[in-house]
Amino acid sequence: MAFHTFNGRFVAGLALTGFMLTAAGCQSGGSSMLGFGKKDTTPPPPPDPKVLASQLLAYCPKVTLRDGTAFFNTYAKGNQKPKKKAAAQDAEAAALEVSSDQQDDSAKIIYQASITDVTRDCNRANGSLTMKIAVAGKVVPGPMFSPGTITMPIRIAVMHGTEVLYSQLHRHQVQVTNPSSATQFVFTDSNVVVPEPTAKDYQAFAGYDEGPPKKTDKKIAAAE
Repeated sequence: MAFHTFNGRFVAGLALTGFMLTAAGCQSGGSSMLGFGKKDTTPPPPPDPKVLASQLLAYCPKVTLRDGTAFFNTYAKGNQKPKKKAAAQDAEAAALEVSSDQQDDSAKIIYQASITDVTRDCNRANGSLTMKIAVAGKVVPGPMFSPGTITMPIRIAVMHGTEVLYSQLHRHQVQVTNPSSATQFVFTDSNVVVPEPTAKDYQAFAGYDEGPPKKTDKKIAAAE
């Protein structure tokens, strides 16, 4: 009888031990199912995409028309723009005089020219990028219109950041004869040659530039 009792207790102990191991296994499996202690298998974000050689070959910098460079007026002879006033002159009187001069200016306009569209075309050869930049616009007769030729200062420029790669001021002439309608014009600069880009970060600009063609004109401001 003593043997049977010991044997029964031994079997009962084995059963209890098995139950505890099973419970521990269930708890371990349950924690994995809930996500506790589970390793993060989310893949890392992809690296920044690089510009492919084929994309660079197809890249042709966009031409931008800067603010304030889309219009150009030609005035009748004898009409001068207001000069800067001396520092001692009364500011209010100077402002009134400038306002009056501006009204006189608008009454003496011969031609009003404007740029309405810009476009470009690109070719590559021998490590250089050659751009053909075209500017389209129109000339509208002003109050003092008379048939003749208008000479428009059109600047074409290409920049890489703050570095000026190309800048040229052109004097484009348009013959205007019709007082009742606008005269269309197209100007093309076919000799814009810059180093071939290694990234898509060139900026091309076109617009009127009434400043004199000085050497300092090459130092134009970067695009905003």
